[in-house]
This record gives sequence, C-alpha cells and structure tokens, in this order.
Amino acid sequence: MSKRSIFDEVIANATVEQAEGGQGQEGSAVARARKPMNFAARRLDSFEEATKILKKPAISLKPDEVSIWPGNARDYAALTEERVRTLIDSLIAENGNRIPVIVRPTPNGEKRYELVTGTRRHWAIAWLNANDHPEICLYASIEDLTDEAAFRVADIENREREDISDYERATNYREALHAHYGGVQRRMAERLKLSPGTLSRYIALAEMPLTIVSAFETSRDLTLHFAKPLLPLLDDGEKRERMEDAAKALAEEQSLKQSFDQTAIPANEVVARLLAAANNVQARARRQKQMLQTQSGREFGVVERDRANELMIRIVPSESSVDEMVESLRSIIEKARIRSRGKA
Repeated sequence: MSKRSIFDEVIANATVEQAEGGQGQEGSAVARARKPMNFAARRLDSFEEATKILKKPAISLKPDEVSIWPGNARDYAALTEERVRTLIDSLIAENGNRIPVIVRPTPNGEKRYELVTGTRRHWAIAWLNANDHPEICLYASIEDLTDEAAFRVADIENREREDISDYERATNYREALHAHYGGVQRRMAERLKLSPGTLSRYIALAEMPLTIVSAFETSRDLTLHFAKPLLPLLDDGEKRERMEDAAKALAEEQSLKQSFDQTAIPANEVVARLLAAANNVQARARRQKQMLQTQSGREFGVVERDRANELMIRIVPSESSVDEMVESLRSIIEKARIRSRGKA
C-alpha cells in the first residue's frame, strides 16, 4: 500500500472513529491506479484528495494562532533560517504554502488550533511574517483527530522527509509507543504499517545512552547504520562502561573543536573509537591535517596533530615574512595548549 493510500485511510478512519465515539474499526483503502508523480505533486494530490473526502475547505491562519503539537518528530527549536531557506524562497514566490498544513481545534487551549503536520511551513511563514512579509498566511486544513490519529498522520508525512534524522524519528516512536500503544510494539507496527523489525530498531536507537549520543557532533549524526554495531555491546556491563568513558572523552573533544571552529570528529570515526574502547583495543592514532596560513591568507605549510596533542609542522618557503609565519604558528600552539589543559 502506498503512503498516499495510508494517509487517505488514516484521515478517513479518524473521521469515522470521531463520529462513532472513537470506537470505529480500521478500514482498508481502495487501491487506485496512479501514474508516477514527483514528490511535491504526490503530496499535493494526497492532501487534495483527503480534503475532497472530508469536504472540509482549507483556511488561512496566522502562525501565532497555532500552537505546535509536541507529538511530531520534528524538533521545532532546531529549525533555522539556513535549514529552511529553500522553503522560505518558495513561499515568497508562491505567496504562501501551496500544500496545506493540518491543524486540529483546541477548544481548551491557549491558541485556537494545534499544528499536526507542516512544522517547517509554520516556522518559515512565522519567520517571513517577522521579516517584511506580514501578508503571507498559513494555508491549513482543519481535522478532528485524536492524539493517536494525529501521530499516524504526522508520521506518514515525516517518512517523506529526508531532513528528519533517524534519532528524531526514533525518540518520537518511543514516546508514541507508551503514549498510544501501551508499550506493545506489534500493535504500533500494525497501526503504522511498519515491519516489527524496523520499529524495533528505531526503539533501540532511542534507548541509546545519552552519554554515547553526546559523542557525536549532533544527535542527527547517530543514524540506524552507525548505531547497529554499538547496540549489542550495551548488554555487556564492562564493554558498556568502557564505551561510555570513551564517549565522554569524545564529547569533550567535539566541544573544543566547536569552540575553535575546527572540523568535528566524523561519525564513522566516533563509532570506530567507541568500538575500540568497548573491545579494549588501542585505537590507532590518526593525525589531523590543517593548512598553515598567514593572516593575509597565504599558505606556507601544513600542521598535523595527533590525539596525544603532538604537533608536526612542515613549512614550505613562501613570500610571507618570518614574522607573519611565526604569528600564525603562535596561535596554533596556544590553541593546542588550551586543548591539552581541557583533556587533563
């Protein structure tokens, strides 16, 4: 069954359940022949068909009339202009969101409606309203949805989104598992039309110790792929302890690199070092290379730093003065000293 069919089924069944006091049974979507469509057209067609079925027209709202439903996987606070720049430009070009967001009434809430899907569109339009585009409104479809139905609708849309991380989805699934399905994974998998194995892997990822999550530059880097070799080791008390100790050291390194605008430790190296620590294997030291530059931008060599904080400097004769090169080296050596004190 396609995601579009699942979406239609969830919305249609939610309406029946509401009409029957929440006691309606799960229906089946009618299979329809469709020609291939691109992502935007597929999602637009999906929303338009759902609107026709329910005969509920979309309305225009201001973002401040809508609160954000916490049951969605996306981290609203993590959205930035940079992350949604393409969407912002599209909204300006089309004078709003062509694909409606889904909201539900909140009679007892502080705001009139609660956003179920369309977090990025809400954020982008709120940003535009605050930045010289007060005329752009949020195009929304109002649906009467229970929390469980709202979760399924949001999940269907989120599966189309590559910018929602595995870890965001995993923590969202873990919360929903206990909030809506009594902790029964098989029941949740059936309702979401996911394989039990896939859901189990997401739940396991969500239960990764936070000390290990913090070893990565951001939690978005901890994917199902990178978690796979780490998860079995957590069942061994000694290996888990060694892995968490290594993770704490990695988190400190990541923090220092961020402070000095240096390249973060990549996820594959984080995993390699955690595995080495868990298995009590001395990780092979890797040297980090950085071009030596004067303040005017002239390159005059390379500096390599290993994990023991030793510096290997290679200088290539250039037109830069000795004073310029020495000044650049002084800055690098001072940063290495600060880093060394931080590890002590």
